[in-house]
Amino acid sequence: MDACEDKTMNTPIDPPTVLRDLFDRAVAVADPMQSLHHALPARAQGRLVVVGAGKASARMAEAVEAVYGPCEGLVITRYGYGRPCQGIEIVEAAHPVPDEAGLAATARMLDLVAGLGEGDMVLALISGGASALLVQPAGDMTLPQKQAVNAALLASGAPIGQMNVVRKHLSRVKGGQLAAAAYPARLLALMISDVPGDDPGQIGSGPTVGEASTPAEARAILERFGIEVPDAAMAALNNQSGVIAPDDIRLSRVENVIYAAPSQSLAAAADLARAQGIAPQILGDALEGEAREVARAHANEALAIQADLAAGAAPALLLSGGELTVTRRGDGVGGPNAEYALALALALDGAAGIHAIACDTDGVDGAAEVAGAVIGPETLAKAQAAGRDPHRALDRNDAHGFFGAIGDQVVTGPTLTNVNDFRAILIEPV
Repeated sequence: MDACEDKTMNTPIDPPTVLRDLFDRAVAVADPMQSLHHALPARAQGRLVVVGAGKASARMAEAVEAVYGPCEGLVITRYGYGRPCQGIEIVEAAHPVPDEAGLAATARMLDLVAGLGEGDMVLALISGGASALLVQPAGDMTLPQKQAVNAALLASGAPIGQMNVVRKHLSRVKGGQLAAAAYPARLLALMISDVPGDDPGQIGSGPTVGEASTPAEARAILERFGIEVPDAAMAALNNQSGVIAPDDIRLSRVENVIYAAPSQSLAAAADLARAQGIAPQILGDALEGEAREVARAHANEALAIQADLAAGAAPALLLSGGELTVTRRGDGVGGPNAEYALALALALDGAAGIHAIACDTDGVDGAAEVAGAVIGPETLAKAQAAGRDPHRALDRNDAHGFFGAIGDQVVTGPTLTNVNDFRAILIEPV
């Protein structure tokens, strides 16, 4: 059974369409043009400088100028994510591995906020992706060495919070250092959360948030996950870190505000589902863990729910967010959402009446310009017809290659926001 009935309208619903609509709704409510103006205060009377970084930062800057008019400032976003602004300069740079453009723009940003006075204000626009886009290596590290560290962290399978501890202590801008550079000006940071738990110190590695961890903790993380870094990086971790302590006076005029978060997007998707006669359950907006392991657990939960659904009952929906990880072992092209979807399809083994979508809300999942994938009862049969072995694809971390071959990728292009992973499993009675 590949279709369910809308219990409100009594009309057929196509599960893949329903799932894509839910994802699109989750993205739309996090669009800065729809949401950021609610968080803006009245424009400051003194000098206002707008800075920012992240995949959503250019769209955030566009939203600021829609309210304030032309502003002075500099924002760094990912290649292809720029937006037209009236006064704020938009610089595009590389993500997830930093490049020279990000390095040069970050140096200019630090110069821009230096020398401001008490009557001035900095508006910092921070979203996911800022960790790679804000680049000022600590110690004697070079850009190639910083790139090597980022690549090793991304391949390690370490949770985002652990990666960010290392990033902060190898940076001159993260861990509160951007805010410290702007002191004594007032600084308001508006953030879109893409991290489990919505910890502002983890969003973009916290350039405006104090940091209590130590270089020793960063070294321990490298050891725990078997991450090899260049000698210059280890030398920096053996010296005094530049991160700013939470009680440092230079952070006394800083306010950090998360105005958009995964929980809001999941709630919007749940509301849309209810309007279509579907019973949603939110598993959480801060899930972490290996993508394939979480997928297996979710498959078991979906099958158990389906077993309890009476014939003719309303379909059920499992929603979840957070940031899953992939420990790279193969040579394929993949990402956490696509790998989750592939592992979920394998665990469900063609079970009738269960469809799912797993996408990153920024439109980029791991190593491909692809948001994620959809699956259904026919996924494994389609793979067989296309000559694709799903088990081998999972072993090679080649989920994007797999879903590309069977035509079930979700491609959005830049969404201009980022509230992390979105997963939905639609369960029909059979």
